[in-house]
Amino acid sequence: MSTIWYECKVKYRKTDETGAQKITTEPYLVDALSYTEAESRINEEMSAYISEEFKITNIKVANYAEIHPFENADRWFRSKVSLLAYDEESGKERKTNMYLLVQANDVKEAYDNTISVMKGTMGDYTIPAISESPIMDVFPYFSGEEGELEQLERFNALKSSKPEVAVETVDHMEFEAVTEEEAVV
Repeated sequence: MSTIWYECKVKYRKTDETGAQKITTEPYLVDALSYTEAESRINEEMSAYISEEFKITNIKVANYAEIHPFENADRWFRSKVSLLAYDEESGKERKTNMYLLVQANDVKEAYDNTISVMKGTMGDYTIPAISESPIMDVFPYFSGEEGELEQLERFNALKSSKPEVAVETVDHMEFEAVTEEEAVV
């Protein structure tokens, strides 16, 4: 059975970097079977993160074929993938679009991650668009079965890993100045 993802918008009071509180609405993705279950699950998930009152302002079916978390990434990107198929009856090429939600740090990394996800694809495809998604977090369904526990732990570990901060190295090596005449020798 394929996964149905619901985009749930949650409105709550958030404290920003300066310490000021403001009311914000943020979208989250929940894996559920119905709108009712999506509402129940987002209430359960958000209760763990938000101690104050919050309100669910909208729930809609999200148009994502697959969700792919990646290690050391902190943002979600929407990748549009066009699958190419040749229609032998009409003699024309047809495109079928699907959308992937891929975790990355920037658009280039999202493109690279989309390519790695699509590696096993037998048919031809193109990636006409990648854009940053407003999705704040993704909550997959977990039934409680033993086999799924490992999958859920891996998903959450990938999703919550933080990007590595690049440390700038300073080159302290000194070189003697070489004139053109010495370099020609």
